[in-house]
Amino acid sequence: MSKKNKNTEDVKDQVEEVLDTPVEETETEKVDPVTELKEELDKEKDKFLRLFAEFENYKKRTSKERLELFKTASQDVIQSMLPVLDDFDRASKEIEKSEDKNLIKGVELIHNKLKETLKSKGLSEVEVIAGDTFNADDHEAITQIPAPSDDLKGKIVDVIEKGYKLGDKVIRFPKVVTGQ
Repeated sequence: MSKKNKNTEDVKDQVEEVLDTPVEETETEKVDPVTELKEELDKEKDKFLRLFAEFENYKKRTSKERLELFKTASQDVIQSMLPVLDDFDRASKEIEKSEDKNLIKGVELIHNKLKETLKSKGLSEVEVIAGDTFNADDHEAITQIPAPSDDLKGKIVDVIEKGYKLGDKVIRFPKVVTGQ
């Protein structure tokens, strides 16, 4: 054999040897399917819990807003009734000066019925009397006058217009005169 043939055969042998040897598996990360499914399940559980918590917060917020809306839904109507109630109070004071007992009794019945109806809808009067300490957060000062006595300085001298609350919300502050 010639040298060339011998070299060719040697190369062929070497190639066959390389081809015959089993290919070693490269170290690829083989993930266990169970572990993979558990991780996916954990991710889905987390998504579900977050979505559920978000939905619960939404339900609480909307129910709170709905209750608040029901409480104050009649606010416009009741506020428009306040001048009528004030006029009734003034009329009652003037009618009491009358000598007609039936007229006084009839007007008192209507006045009380109006007050009770508004009270059943959540309206309540803000209690203010002369001599109370003036608080800008709770009262609306119309004017200041010189205090009739030293103990009325910085206090309420007279109540011009009653204040009212609808539930816990003040819808009209009492209008007062303060002493200086």
